[in-house]
Amino acid sequence: MKLSVIMPVYNERETIREILRQVRAVKVVIPGNHIIGRQDDSPLELEKEIVVVDDGSTDGSRDILQEEEQEGDLKVFYHEANQGKGAAVRTGIEQATGDILVIQDADLEYDPRDYPKLIQPIVEGRVKVVYGSRFLGPRKAMLFWHMVANKILTLTTNLLYNTILSDMETCYKAFRAEVIKGIPLHARRFELEPEITAKVLKRGHRIFEVPISYYGREYHEGKKIGFWDAPIALWTLIKYRFVD
Repeated sequence: MKLSVIMPVYNERETIREILRQVRAVKVVIPGNHIIGRQDDSPLELEKEIVVVDDGSTDGSRDILQEEEQEGDLKVFYHEANQGKGAAVRTGIEQATGDILVIQDADLEYDPRDYPKLIQPIVEGRVKVVYGSRFLGPRKAMLFWHMVANKILTLTTNLLYNTILSDMETCYKAFRAEVIKGIPLHARRFELEPEITAKVLKRGHRIFEVPISYYGREYHEGKKIGFWDAPIALWTLIKYRFVD
């Protein structure tokens, strides 16, 4: 079984080497005694591929990726111009070859050491989609108005799609490959999160949440999502409740 880590990158020169080091270092080992249909109780270590999509970076991130690519353990794809996080993740999904896919931002807000807990319910055969919730685990305090927007969007998701999520906007989303590859996605920017969530739920997949660590960064540190993205996300949730 193979895990594909999909990493969109846009102007992350200060963090890209470190996040790649962390992703490379983590071992995704799952206890074998609860895997449905498996006779061997020994731990299962997943093979791992890292799929990086540079979305038209202009700060030198591309040069760093070209150096890192020489290690031979990365699959790097380059957008000629910036298209948005959604477009980069869509490219990564298309190019990934793993049985399970997880999305990883390149900004050090999320900790790859959480991969095993994200992946375990899927490997065990219990669910096909897992979200890592920042509100169930330890976290560095996020900006207040970001929290408010997140709560409003998550509540809207729960009302529209009859679910009980605590963190719809989380980056850490893990899927069986056939689930996410079978969903037509159109988002180009940060509306990717509500589009994926809406379409996963409309297809009858219940989302399992696990607690994760979160180290939120400030705008002066390079945070990119803005308040203007919240109304777009809200409209995306409403739109996909009625169209596909």
